[in-house]
Amino acid sequence: MRNQELISALYNCAAHCYHCADACLDEEDIKMMVRCIRLDKICATTCTATAEALAVDSQDISGLVRYCQEICQKCADECEKHKSDHCKQCAEACRKCAEACSQYAA
Repeated sequence: MRNQELISALYNCAAHCYHCADACLDEEDIKMMVRCIRLDKICATTCTATAEALAVDSQDISGLVRYCQEICQKCADECEKHKSDHCKQCAEACRKCAEACSQYAA
């Protein structure tokens, strides 16, 4: 399938974001996690939509891929502020996805 590496990175990122958002709900100071949870949800939704658009070979989705790269970077930046393993793993998945989006856009 065309764009398979990017599609895999997008779905992997979405899975990590969904997991991170759910795990954040179990943190002691949940108010401190609100921005993280919101960005996780936005990032997961964006990554899933982008992967689906790529899977059906949509035309001219470069703008969507660029936005996805941007939101993945924001999500990674936020997750890196937290000490939890789930946040660190999410940040790593987001960084890899942002890089894959960057290579697609190039």
